[in-house]
Amino acid sequence: MSELNTGTEHLLGRIEGHVAVLSFNRPEARNALSEEMYNGFATALPQVRDNPDIRVLMVTGEGGAFCSGGDVKGFRASHQSGGAPTTQEQTLDHLRRIQASVSLALRRLNKPVVAAIPGPAAGAGLSIALAADLRVAAERSIFVSAFSTIGASGDFGSSWFLPRLIGEAKAKEFMFFSERVSADEALDLGLVNAVLPDDGFDGAALEYCHRLAGRSPIALRFIKENIHRSFDVGLAEGLDAEATAMVRAMSTADHREAVAAFFDKRTPNFEGR
Repeated sequence: MSELNTGTEHLLGRIEGHVAVLSFNRPEARNALSEEMYNGFATALPQVRDNPDIRVLMVTGEGGAFCSGGDVKGFRASHQSGGAPTTQEQTLDHLRRIQASVSLALRRLNKPVVAAIPGPAAGAGLSIALAADLRVAAERSIFVSAFSTIGASGDFGSSWFLPRLIGEAKAKEFMFFSERVSADEALDLGLVNAVLPDDGFDGAALEYCHRLAGRSPIALRFIKENIHRSFDVGLAEGLDAEATAMVRAMSTADHREAVAAFFDKRTPNFEGR
């Protein structure tokens, strides 16, 4: 295991084999978001992107929670402070920047992202989990939009990711009523890909990521790109891009290794070449 630099204790980083792990670390506040966390993602994600030995990113949380979203105590303090006012334009510029540094960056990362959810995921914390490619949750996990309960409309991509995962009507219901959803209910809805036992969750989630990291990293990157592109283009363009990626993937050493392993009846050893 080696360290992954985030520049802050609010977001812990490490590398275990081919898996990088970023973990929200404000357990006393159920890992509520902070400026340090946003900067931590901005610092760490380029390292993940550019390190060829990292094949999968796992995002999780310390202390039994994933992330409770925005710091409501901080909202109240800002409302009551007598400091210099912030204009709406300044607030908007800041929100655009931090959304891009987290949700958009995770979406665009050239490697699979797995959100490992050990407990509550709420508000913008849930939105960040939705920005991952896959989600695994502990049995005790709960999911809640929370925005409507504090008179907010949602950020960090909740209104973009949710309809794509659970459909328009369910997404509206989820955000309008902001009711708590259990891990099993989230699995039924399609919010998560798997529910894992509470006991040993961290190890099981990491093993899930290691299994994914055992696939060809080149193939995984092309698959992620192909699926994301499918939401924005027609079938003809999608087929053309898919064919281009297929030819490129099948020209790699990884493809030749996979074919050889198939005939040798062994597990392929992918090197990302």
